[in-house]
Amino acid sequence: MSEVSLFGKKSSALSTSLADIPDFSSTITGGGDTGSTNRRISIKGKEFRQFINGKEYHVSEDRTMNVVVVRPAPIHRIFFAENFSEGKTAKPTCWSSDSRTPDESVPQDQKQAERCMDCTQNIKGSGGGNGRACKFKQRLAVMLEGDLHKKEIYQIELPATSVFGEGEKDKMPLQAYGKYLKAHNTNIITVVTEMKFDSSVATPKLNFKAIRPLEDEEQQTVLDMLDHPDTMRAVTLTVPQMDKVTPEPKEAPKIEAAPVKAEVAVEESAEEPKKVVKKSAPAPSGEPADLSAIVDNWDD
Repeated sequence: MSEVSLFGKKSSALSTSLADIPDFSSTITGGGDTGSTNRRISIKGKEFRQFINGKEYHVSEDRTMNVVVVRPAPIHRIFFAENFSEGKTAKPTCWSSDSRTPDESVPQDQKQAERCMDCTQNIKGSGGGNGRACKFKQRLAVMLEGDLHKKEIYQIELPATSVFGEGEKDKMPLQAYGKYLKAHNTNIITVVTEMKFDSSVATPKLNFKAIRPLEDEEQQTVLDMLDHPDTMRAVTLTVPQMDKVTPEPKEAPKIEAAPVKAEVAVEESAEEPKKVVKKSAPAPSGEPADLSAIVDNWDD
């Protein structure tokens, strides 16, 4: 789609609501186990894996997935003192929901420094190779393009490689994509975004591209979910939500499929689809709110 057709259309639904969209650079954090997001998308193994109530129910073999980013969370950091081991769970040693200082919930004897910028775990090479031991991550609350009418929110957590970097016009990490939209006076919540695996690297890395503007009816549906509890849960950082942590399990409805290892626990259940036997691409989905504020935060 050309830039004229992509950015030329302005949604009347959004024009009356832009002033109500909050500053996404503000910290969003929780003080404990407030319950995990019911729906989640993992990019483990360079595949889009969909989870409901902690159970995997669909794996897409497609390299792309179309979504609407409803709300991006601030970039956070997390440090594990123990080396990662497949199948082993571990609680983070130190974490920060604003990438500046350790959260108040981090035990004093586990804090690696008073400020993230002064931390030895933030030095390149501390994590092996040229990487940092304390990892940057960012969570997004998204809706699938083809299922906007269902008003279902999915959480996706991006590694630093999917957030930072320059990129190219149709192959941008999230930071560059946000700046690109801002340069065209476009709010990320007004367009369908394509998430695509980068085939040039071995580890899971996503690039982002704007596909089309939302229709007015679609836009209003997305705006209705902007402050929904599911959306806020998806972008709220709580330690038990971390992918490497297995909180005390809580009862969840059964899915009609062979048992799959639960990755997270839940406090409330959602209607669960049947296990998909034949892998096929899920219906695309919609996008979230303005990245301009969070882009300013990235530049810090």
